[in-house]
Amino acid sequence: MLIDDYVAGLARALDGPAGPKRDLVVEARDSLVDTAEAYQEEGMARVEAELLAVEEFGELREIAPAYQRELTATAGRRLGALLFVSVPLTTLLWSLIWAFFPVDADAWAHRPDWFLLAARTLDLFHMATGVLGGLTLLVLTWGSRWVRRPERVTRLLAVWVWTMLPVTLLLSAALQYGSQGPAGFSAFLPGMILSLTTPLLNGLQLYAAARCLRLTRRLRAA
Repeated sequence: MLIDDYVAGLARALDGPAGPKRDLVVEARDSLVDTAEAYQEEGMARVEAELLAVEEFGELREIAPAYQRELTATAGRRLGALLFVSVPLTTLLWSLIWAFFPVDADAWAHRPDWFLLAARTLDLFHMATGVLGGLTLLVLTWGSRWVRRPERVTRLLAVWVWTMLPVTLLLSAALQYGSQGPAGFSAFLPGMILSLTTPLLNGLQLYAAARCLRLTRRLRAA
């Protein structure tokens, strides 16, 4: 069938999150089938009706970029939502942990002079990342009608993530070196859980940002 071949070509031309991609392809197929069936009701043969429906829908090289742009915006929204939720939440949980542990007020007495500045800088990076993620989610959702090139917004956020995470990892390593960790922290269950969860979230953020960069490059090439 012409429609099946056309839809298969559209699916091969697109790249992006699996669910939204599948929805777009199914929507395109349903539209083509409805158009072809309407022509059949007017007396056309099936092959002729499908051919006309495909011609009216447009050539793949003309419509694929618009579909790809939507998939890229979807990836940007997902990355923005991930950052907006995970980064502030992780920062808050670490703040709560250090508010209750260590119990001994002298446990951090031998911190170097730069320790507090590094900690505040790390908090500012986290805050900026969460805010940027929220703004991106807002722009690509409610403000999408005014954004002609959503892939630029998506790419900006992805570049920020790949710039921000190495810096925050260096700051975190510096803080760990400067404090050497209070005694007994390895047996503190909330701290252990968060110590394992934070790298997993960082890896997920990097993966989502890498996918956004790949999609924006693909769209620019198209």
